[in-house]
Amino acid sequence: MTIEQHIRLALEEDLGSGDHTSLSTIPAHARGKARLVAKESGVLAGVRIAEMVYKQIDSATDIKIFINDGEKINKGDIIFEVSGKSIAILSAERLALNYMQRMSGIATTTSKYIALLEGTKTQLLDTRKTTPLMRLLEKEAVVLGGAKNHRMGLYDMIMIKDNHVDFSGGIIQAIDACHKYLTKNDLRLKIEIEVRNMNELEIVLEKGGIDRIMLDNFDPETLKEAIGKIGHRFETEASGGITADNLRVYAETGVDYISVGALTHQIKSLDLSLQALL
Repeated sequence: MTIEQHIRLALEEDLGSGDHTSLSTIPAHARGKARLVAKESGVLAGVRIAEMVYKQIDSATDIKIFINDGEKINKGDIIFEVSGKSIAILSAERLALNYMQRMSGIATTTSKYIALLEGTKTQLLDTRKTTPLMRLLEKEAVVLGGAKNHRMGLYDMIMIKDNHVDFSGGIIQAIDACHKYLTKNDLRLKIEIEVRNMNELEIVLEKGGIDRIMLDNFDPETLKEAIGKIGHRFETEASGGITADNLRVYAETGVDYISVGALTHQIKSLDLSLQALL
């Protein structure tokens, strides 16, 4: 689903047979202006999405942007001004705010995690723990906050997790099956495999045939030992139980990547307000 399609469906959900409140109280020809104001500080995301919402409602709506996606905002900052038909401005208001508040919340949370990694080589990744059908938007917000996207979905990377290993009969069987599948279907995808302990790590290191090893729920001391064993043979990723409180400790083990699901599924939306200009 494209972002344009997402916005169209979201507008259909919200408008239904029409914005009857606006249609009944405001003359069709009336024009107005409003401004979007930050009610708290953070990192801005979703300005371009809000503009797309307004343009889908009425292509003649004009938006003057003062602060762009990815930039820091402070309480009281004016983000943009929108002018055009009053009914169009009001009909688009809630959807535009819903997108921007959630995306800005994600970008703000991500930026706080990024600050904790300063001075380390570790890169921060998101996960597939996203709101259904909101993935493109939430992952865009992660990037605006300074982190990188992990795989977008199940289609752009092979990621052998614990259940795949168990259902396939073991680590060696899972890796062999992946290579056969990729060859048969003429696919070129990176292979990542999750290990749960040092014994599984030893099997993966002996087998090879992968690009990245995810070390799941390792404590920092064991993670550091594991990274020493891996050397530079494969990329390394840590996941599971990593929060803002212990992120720095994990990064100092020398791990290449840390993936944090909380970037997209445990965030608080940023408070923004659209105010009419009279």
